[in-house]
Amino acid sequence: MDLHPNEIRVLKVLDEKSTIEDIAKVAGLDVDAVNRTVSWLSTKDLVRVEQKVRVEITLDIEGKVYVKEGLPERRIISILEGGGNFSVLEEKLKKKEISIGLGWLRKKNLVKMGKNGKIEVLSTKKTADEELLLLLSEKNMLEVSELTDDQLKGFEFLKSRKRVIKVSEKKMVWILPTQEGKRIGETTEVDDAISQLTSKIIKTGEWKNKSFRPYDIRVFVKPGYPAKKHPLRGLIDKISNIFVAMGFTEINGPLIESAFWNFDAVFVPQDHPARDMHDTFYLEKPIDMKVSGINEFGEVIKETHENGGATGSTGWGYKWDKDLAKSLLLRTHTTSVTCRHLTTLNKTDLPAKVFCVGKVFRNEAVDYKHLPEFYQVEGIVVDENANFRNLLGILDRFYQKMGLRVRFRPAYFPYTEMSVEPEVYIEGRGWIELGGAGIFRPEVVKPLLGFDCPVLAWGLGLDRVVALSLGMEDIRELYISDLNWLRKSKMQ
Repeated sequence: MDLHPNEIRVLKVLDEKSTIEDIAKVAGLDVDAVNRTVSWLSTKDLVRVEQKVRVEITLDIEGKVYVKEGLPERRIISILEGGGNFSVLEEKLKKKEISIGLGWLRKKNLVKMGKNGKIEVLSTKKTADEELLLLLSEKNMLEVSELTDDQLKGFEFLKSRKRVIKVSEKKMVWILPTQEGKRIGETTEVDDAISQLTSKIIKTGEWKNKSFRPYDIRVFVKPGYPAKKHPLRGLIDKISNIFVAMGFTEINGPLIESAFWNFDAVFVPQDHPARDMHDTFYLEKPIDMKVSGINEFGEVIKETHENGGATGSTGWGYKWDKDLAKSLLLRTHTTSVTCRHLTTLNKTDLPAKVFCVGKVFRNEAVDYKHLPEFYQVEGIVVDENANFRNLLGILDRFYQKMGLRVRFRPAYFPYTEMSVEPEVYIEGRGWIELGGAGIFRPEVVKPLLGFDCPVLAWGLGLDRVVALSLGMEDIRELYISDLNWLRKSKMQ
């Protein structure tokens, strides 16, 4: 068995029962080095480690005073030893001392109270607590486990008094050699093999005349956990890198949004169930505020909702309410971000490809697969030559780079036509739906962009696929601060 020089040094100085401090002093090592060495030796069954909690007592502030002056009850006995009454005590002691002393004398059954303040002393013998106080003054510190039965009685008395003694616990560790450890310590000498090359050893050529200590790969080493990203954060960064590599530009927008940009701009009618408070978090204060873009695009969106405007659509056939559009809410999707971006483009900017990764909020009942807030990946491609096959190709390429199999099935959304729902395959889980995609309807594009143009769009959920890919049954586990799970997570 190959041993480190420090292991041999420790084995050679071990007694039947040694402390870390004793070993460090005799072996000429620092305490940290001895602790590490003992850990190595323990894994090799060359030493045993025994631990014990030792309870120690020392004198406190009042205890030091009582050692010099005597306990209040002893002073009372000294005054009354030849006979006396309460008035005699009042002449020689403070009221507080009399109260404390008489209380303890009665508890110890050392006095008997008579009529007219007469006090009869029943015993003048020193009590166990007095003996223990004197012993503490001589020894400075005593261990409770070493006290006699009488001393333990005194200890219980002193412990119940304020600031007389201090009681502290000290963890004691002893190192004991096994039979094999004792044999190696007696028969093995410390060699001068090199365990680590230094610049000095190389420059002087000292290494040429010495051997090198081999590594023992069987020795247990406590796992180290370097700092790393949360799995969800790591996946978000990976997604961002994939889209950037595909030629997309990242954009972002506010978490607190207006109903105008969150619903009206994407042609969701104002009486749609998705706008209900059961599905959306609305802000109480302020009820509304100045909404950017509503004066510039409000009229054209109003016409689109009411009669289709210049889009060729018949619209929704109701009277659009501008005040309702000013309501503030926590955004329910990141489509509001891409809609805002559409208003900044003109024909010379095309083709344009942007994406957004951000949190969205929905008034969902919390369960194993739903949370009131989650991450969404949103993207659009604005290109006069784009078509539905391009959309499927982009999503297929994205999921390939994510290492996932994907398939598409037809779907319906108020603001896209044609529409699909991408599904990815999770081993052991089957096909999982992740969001929606399609081509924005003219009722969305023309009011914001100013002209008709194909806009490929998608919004994909992240949290659920991350949880499932990590083997989680419950999506809520993704947000629990489980340090052990975070350390062992393989996703970076």
